[in-house]
Amino acid sequence: MKKFLALLALCSLFALPSFAADDGWLQDFEAAKKAAKESNKPILLDFTGSDWCRWCIKLDEEVFSKDVFKTYAKDNLILFKADFPRRGGNQPDAVKTQNRKLAEQFKVEGFPTIFVIDHNEKILGQLGYQPGGPEKYVETIKAVLKNKSK
Repeated sequence: MKKFLALLALCSLFALPSFAADDGWLQDFEAAKKAAKESNKPILLDFTGSDWCRWCIKLDEEVFSKDVFKTYAKDNLILFKADFPRRGGNQPDAVKTQNRKLAEQFKVEGFPTIFVIDHNEKILGQLGYQPGGPEKYVETIKAVLKNKSK
């Protein structure tokens, strides 16, 4: 048992970042739409190359991983990540297929591409990387949502 635990600890040092529901980001688009409808919150849809896209990694490090963003998102958004990793990752085939279809549907041409959408998949706004940290990013999202209500 000790050997297994040591091996498990060693493996965790080399694991790629996870985007499971426990860090707030959903991987199942239907579940995200359902949660958005039930909570009356918009979806922040992040198209990313989490392990290779320089600007995606920067956006995650400078904005999405910060408490300011996490606190705002918890109360105001449903988070969905459509990831396109190059190092294989552990994505099930169904997730890969779903993400490819979503990228085609939303006409994604580069990474990162961020959409704010409603539960009916109506685009409320489109974002990407922007400097300024989580406070500025949250203000940009708020502006998108304010314009939606007009």
